[in-house]
Amino acid sequence: MLGGGFMGRVHSRAARSAGAVLDSVASSRPERSAQAAANLGFENSTAPDELLGSTFDAIHICTPNDVHAAQSLQALDVGSNIICEKPLATDSTAARAVLARADEAGLLGTVPFVYRYHPMVREARARFREGQAGTLLTVDAGYLQDWLLGSGDENWRVDTERGGPSRAFADIGSHLVDLIEFIVDDRISSLVATTRTVHPRRGGTAVSTEDTVAVTIEFSGGAIGSLLVSQLAPGRKNGLTVEIAGTEASMRFEQEQPEQLWFGKRADSRLLVRDPDSLSADAARLCMVPAGHPQGYQDAFNGFVADSYAYFGGERPEGLPTLRDGVRAVLVTEAVLRSVHERSWVDVDSLAV
Repeated sequence: MLGGGFMGRVHSRAARSAGAVLDSVASSRPERSAQAAANLGFENSTAPDELLGSTFDAIHICTPNDVHAAQSLQALDVGSNIICEKPLATDSTAARAVLARADEAGLLGTVPFVYRYHPMVREARARFREGQAGTLLTVDAGYLQDWLLGSGDENWRVDTERGGPSRAFADIGSHLVDLIEFIVDDRISSLVATTRTVHPRRGGTAVSTEDTVAVTIEFSGGAIGSLLVSQLAPGRKNGLTVEIAGTEASMRFEQEQPEQLWFGKRADSRLLVRDPDSLSADAARLCMVPAGHPQGYQDAFNGFVADSYAYFGGERPEGLPTLRDGVRAVLVTEAVLRSVHERSWVDVDSLAV
């Protein structure tokens, strides 16, 4: 594992849950690597280049955004499969290069769009695919946080050199888009966006990445929708919500209440709760504990890592986000930035050529 911070802790718990041997961890400095090994339960601590010079069944890349692509390529070059934190790269050329290298080497990679692994997301997806919502009409979605609310709130992500040209959208908007497209089985074909950088300086550092984003979207199938993304929404810690409306029914999932799925029709509406005995097969398989025993973010991450390892072992788990999904997220982010720059609608699919 590369990186021993918050995501390193989440990944290591998931790896252990999936039965992995935690061999080696590398962080930015020797003392931090040693501390991470002790805290996370790895057998060895090492330097990043040394770790990337060895072959493992899987390397987890949990480092700042600017090195994701280079470290992914190094890992693939020595024969390791990868689990790379998003964004896969800070530009689509580099993201495509990672995918191409993996394909050439016959290796595999995944990107943790883990909100797919909440059972009630899978239930929404199954019901939509069964036609219970009818034809998609609209999507109303948002991802709101408050951890960068104040001008004194700082993090490496606000620095374009480390975080890339987009912050709020690349960091959390990408999750939102992936979840929407996953549930409705359709792609955003075009969009128009606007952003705001509310705090032009954080501490003593000038900031150019966005704090808030609003996007109007069109789908290939003709539906329309709106997205609101903010890291400056007081009181919202991880407010990811997706509401889809079809010709027959609507469904709403709220990540802060992941045990529930609202299902509404013109004549009545219901609040469905997670119960493996009443869910679709795909949703039920992700139920780690019985009904009435809440599951959350770490459980979703555990399911994602377990499926990643199964994928590396030759299986094809349903709904697993792979490197292609990582490339897709970078392309949509670039479409948002281009729309803001040109102040116009952008055809997302044209960027994929």
